[in-house]
Amino acid sequence: MAEALLWKQVQHKKLEARKFRRQHGIDNYIVDFYCTSEKLIIALDGEVQQNPIAQEKDRNREAPLEVLEFEVLQFENKMVFEHLPSVIQEIKQEFTP
Repeated sequence: MAEALLWKQVQHKKLEARKFRRQHGIDNYIVDFYCTSEKLIIALDGEVQQNPIAQEKDRNREAPLEVLEFEVLQFENKMVFEHLPSVIQEIKQEFTP
């Protein structure tokens, strides 16, 4: 499962000492991963999300979170499995120096 694989990389402050929470509630949403210090949300989705209706639903879900000044990164599960180092690098790029 992509979520479990990514969680192993970010749990216990393994990623540049940033604390991530898994399945964290924010407002009326449950997000896959959340880093409090960076106000960073990471969402993982399967290929089913790649259709226009699902993408519109994602945008509608993310908009209120972005209004609250959260940064939302979204990755397809396949990316986590096949390009994990790139996913980790993209997450790190969102960190405040």
